[in-house]
Amino acid sequence: APEMQPFNPPRVELGRDVFHAAAPARKPAEPVRSPLRGDPAAPREAAPRPRATGIEEEARIRALEAANSQMATELAAIRGMIERQLAGFAWGELNRTAPSRTRLMSDLLEAGFSAALARELADAVPEDASVEDAHRILRTVLSQRLRAMSSDADIIDRGGVYALVGPTGVGKTTTTAKLAARCVVRHGADKLALITTDGYRIGAHEQLRIYGRILGVPVFVVRDATDLRETLAGLRDRHMVLIDTMGMSQRDKMVAEQAAMLTGAGKVKRLLLLNATSRGDTLDDVINAYAGDDLQGCIFTKTDEAMSVAPVLDVAIRHQVEVFYVANGQRVPEDLHLPNRDTLLAQALKELPEPSPFRLAPMEAGLVMAGSPAAAVHAAGGAR
Repeated sequence: APEMQPFNPPRVELGRDVFHAAAPARKPAEPVRSPLRGDPAAPREAAPRPRATGIEEEARIRALEAANSQMATELAAIRGMIERQLAGFAWGELNRTAPSRTRLMSDLLEAGFSAALARELADAVPEDASVEDAHRILRTVLSQRLRAMSSDADIIDRGGVYALVGPTGVGKTTTTAKLAARCVVRHGADKLALITTDGYRIGAHEQLRIYGRILGVPVFVVRDATDLRETLAGLRDRHMVLIDTMGMSQRDKMVAEQAAMLTGAGKVKRLLLLNATSRGDTLDDVINAYAGDDLQGCIFTKTDEAMSVAPVLDVAIRHQVEVFYVANGQRVPEDLHLPNRDTLLAQALKELPEPSPFRLAPMEAGLVMAGSPAAAVHAAGGAR
């Protein structure tokens, strides 16, 4: 038999490109996803926001409140600027249509009257009135609105119990002595008694005792409401009793305590002393603090030291407080007078000396009147 030979096929060299083309296509390996880090290729889900703590919530609330407060302040400033501009335009229009009114308001502001009263008084002047007629009408209106005592019959002749109240340094003790001297001249020393409640000021008792010895009038010192009530009960036969009270700031809480003490003692009428040298807003604060049903009236003090009595006249007119006396010095009893309307108005409306840094130019008066929203409404109404 023929011999079998092994089969050896011919070797063929195939290129690498042919081998890869014949091989089936492979998918790229997918990245291994880690359960801890997540899939980097997939979109990440939003992590839940941690709940704010109490401190963080309070801080957020405070930040919102601060932002709201700042916004409110800025809006108020913008509103004020717009109102002042509108008021300035209205003032210019009013100055063109009714120059006598603007001149009158300028004179009142320069004298020391408040803008509120100046606007009210200007309303009483016709738009076509001359400057002379405007001032004549002004004096008439002021005289009508000022409540002033014309004789001593309301106090000295009628008698009663009067307490002189007011801030420190306004002249209560000296004014008490002046009223006491008037009463002694008319009714005698045995018809008058003096009481002091000032237990704090050094020498306050002695000062009143000196006046009492000069006038021959007894002086009593009281400490509280019970002591005052008992003292007044023993003085029922006196025609007049004058009480010199302790001076205190109008913002002191003891003002209310003092008023309660006087009210609890019986039929005590209060007389408020107003310092003519004080600013108008200070006097307004004083009247508001001492107001009450038992406030009988007021007394102007230190008018000889004031450049103008317009501020004190202004508050008395606006609050409708009757003026009983006007004190213009330290002499007892000479420097105490009944209020004279013509004299007070002449002192209030007199022109400032030249030169004076407090004189107002027409434009400056307009800026003052334009400083409040009410002025804008008033000027706009007058310009129509």
